[in-house]
Parts: sequence; structure tokens; C-alpha cells
Amino acid sequence: MNRILSRKSPPSKAWQTHRRQLCQLPIALACGLGAGLGAAPIQATESDEVRLALLIGNRHYPSPYDLPPVHKNVRDLRAALERWGFVVTEAVDLAPAALLQAIQSFGQLARQAPEDATVLFYFTGHGLQVEAENLMVGAGISPAHAADHLLRSSLQLTRDVIEQLPQRATGLSIAVIDACRTSLKEALQGGGLNQVEAPTGCLISFATAAGKPAIAPAVETQNTFYTGSLVKVLQQADGELSFPDLFRLVKRDVQQVMEAHPVAAIRQLAQVPFIAENAPRRSRLAPRSRAAAAPQAASAPAEARPEDEARLLEALEQASWPADVRKLAEDYLQRYPQGRLRGRAEVMRDGASQAAEALQRRDVRLYRSAFNMTEASPSVVDDLRKAARGDKDAAARLGRLHTQRQTGAERSRYEGWMAYAAALGNGIASYELALHYRKVDQPLLAAQFESRARELGYTPPPSLDHLRK
Repeated sequence: MNRILSRKSPPSKAWQTHRRQLCQLPIALACGLGAGLGAAPIQATESDEVRLALLIGNRHYPSPYDLPPVHKNVRDLRAALERWGFVVTEAVDLAPAALLQAIQSFGQLARQAPEDATVLFYFTGHGLQVEAENLMVGAGISPAHAADHLLRSSLQLTRDVIEQLPQRATGLSIAVIDACRTSLKEALQGGGLNQVEAPTGCLISFATAAGKPAIAPAVETQNTFYTGSLVKVLQQADGELSFPDLFRLVKRDVQQVMEAHPVAAIRQLAQVPFIAENAPRRSRLAPRSRAAAAPQAASAPAEARPEDEARLLEALEQASWPADVRKLAEDYLQRYPQGRLRGRAEVMRDGASQAAEALQRRDVRLYRSAFNMTEASPSVVDDLRKAARGDKDAAARLGRLHTQRQTGAERSRYEGWMAYAAALGNGIASYELALHYRKVDQPLLAAQFESRARELGYTPPPSLDHLRK
């Protein structure tokens, strides 16, 4: 389904050009790709914000690798995204060349969108890792092919998707990969995608943890577990929720649904979705004009005042120590169980709890002084707050600020932040720390953090792997 977003202010020439490009996108893609791409009448929304989505679903693979839920995934996610003002283009069952053309055409349009646009790419189909590269397998290609064939006939996540999307501090680009299997026996053998980090202005989410398999029902009337949760959270979420918080709520919902599943093998394979985030701007789910016009729902108990909730929310947003964040989030949820930012408070509570637990590890030497925001730049302050809420990538970025001087306090702070990032699940940071310890002649610590990196699902590229030898 494809729609055009309209602006309430008089459109500029640049906007008129952009609007024509949006109208022409389904036609251009359909002409080049054939029936695999869905187009629909152009409609308008009341948003002044540009939101674009490309949904790719590959169901048809050689037997026994067919993925029945894929088409339902695309249909349901399209409807959920359109509710929040996205112009959605869908492409189903495309061979590799057509798939690449669709992504490149979409990427070109996305890069021409306004600086603050929100862009979403979604792939559901077979995905795997070959030589540390994350691949998306085109329709008609067997995922059981030899590695060299898959490298030639599949799309690479970084090169063909992430690098095609805008990377802007004022906007947001999202890449969602729901790569699944239908065979429980095959899934129990392990394997999955490689860990990645998101460039500036981007969020990347996988259906399960790096190095782990995701599974799909073998029927076309059900969604995959990840997309089912994504659609549900999109349907139920408050418009004040940010996109990063949305994906963290999806992560929690996937875990809860699968851990409570009646089939033991599915409980055993309960997915823990992977998130890599580096989005400086807090983009809300509701488009700007809609959010401004929406009345605020009553959320406080009768004896409470709105200004009390606002003060508590402000204190929660400003806190930068995990224990403080957790306590303030718990206070908010206790006082305002139906508060308009309940979802955000739940995400912060859960993340801060994980952060506090990580700080208790014996191999993490990071103390409260490291979270001091005095004289820090706005970007560092943002990362300090994220790290206090369990953001593994923010913790790694903070560690890398201390790589220039590898002596004394600077070296200690680098090691502390990178160990903390590893404890939060960042396998890339763990591997970087292993290389650091190898460089300073501490082989036991190097081996420890290299082992942890691989446990976390990170496979270094061959060129980087040679550095440890």
C-alpha cells in the first residue's frame, strides 16, 4: 500500500518534487520488477513528517525451505505502519537482482527525503551469516547452497541496506531483519546473524540474538514470533513512545510469548531479539502534527496532579546512574500504572536493572564517577544516559572516547567501559577489548574477552581476526 503524506503549510518546490517522487516510486519499481511489488492508490495523511517504509518478504524457496508466514508478515506490518503515517511499499518473492534494484531505488528516494525523515527497511525471509557477513537470501535460492554461491547470490546487510539508507543525526533510519526457519530440528543446531553496530541516526533489529536461530510457524495463517510482536506493539503503543523504546518493548514481548509457549522445543528456542541503536534524536511513534493535536489521556490517580507526574518524568529522564534510574522508573510505574509514558518507564526500568547487574560483575571496573555528566558534550551526555539504561552500544562509544591515551586513568576508563559494554551484550566491544589486552601483553584477559565475544554471537571478519594471531 502506498500513500503520500501531506504538509499543512504551503509546499515548497523541493517538497513538490519529493511528493512526485513518492507518487512515482511504486510505478517505477513495478515497471522494473514486475508483479513482485505491491502498489496501491495514493492517499494523504495529516502529518507534516515524512515516513517511508520498504517491506520485503521472500516466502518461496526450494523445498524444504519455504516460509509460509512471510506474506502475512508483510500484510500485517504494512497495516500497522500505515496507522502511524508511513508510506509503505512492499516487495514479495524477489530474486536477488530484483531485490537489489528495489533497495537501491528506495534508498535513493530516502536519501532525497527531508533531513528529519523516518525511513524503515524490513526483510522477512531466509538470512544467514557467511564469512562474518550477514546475508539476505533472495527468493528461489536455497539457503543450503555452498558459501561462495550464497555470497554471490545474496544481499549483504551492511553494503546493500545500511549503506543505502540515510545516516543523519536529525532523522532515523531503521533496518529490521526477521530471518527465520521452519524446522525446529535445524534451528536446534544453532547458527544465525552476526553482531553489528548502528551508524549515526540508525537503529538495527534482528528477530533474535546474534548467532542464534529464529523460528517460524509452518502455516501461512500465523505471523513469525518477532513480526507478530512487532505488529502487536505497534497497534497498542502510545504515540509518545520513541522508536528505540518500541523495539525494546517488542524484544520483551517476543521473549515472554515464546517462554510461555506450550511447545517445549519453542520454549527452548525462545528468541531474545538483537538491537543496535545510535539515534541521537528521540523520534516519537506519533507523527509530529498528530502528536501535537492528540489530547492527553487521563493517567494519574484522582489525588495526583499532572505537574507531579511531569516532575517525576523529568527526574527519570535526567537520571544517569542505573540504580537511580531503576528506582525512579519503579516509582513512576507504582504511582502512574496507566501513565502515558508507562512503556518508556518499563523499558528504562528493565534496562537499568540489567545495567546495575552488569556493574556488579567482578570484571567490570566502572564506578559512579564514570557517569558524571559535568562538562560533557551533549552527545556524550546522551550516551551516558543511554548507558545507564543498559544500552550496550552507547557504553562502547563511551569507551572508545578513551582510546587515544592508553596509560593510567584513561586506559582504566577505556577498559571499564568496554568490559561494561561486553557485560551488556556487545560482542564487538568484547572483541576490541580482547585485542587491546593482547596488545598490552595480558593473554589471559585477551582470551577471556575473545571467548565472550564469540559467546555473544560476534564473528570478526577474516581481516580483523588475523590481528589476534
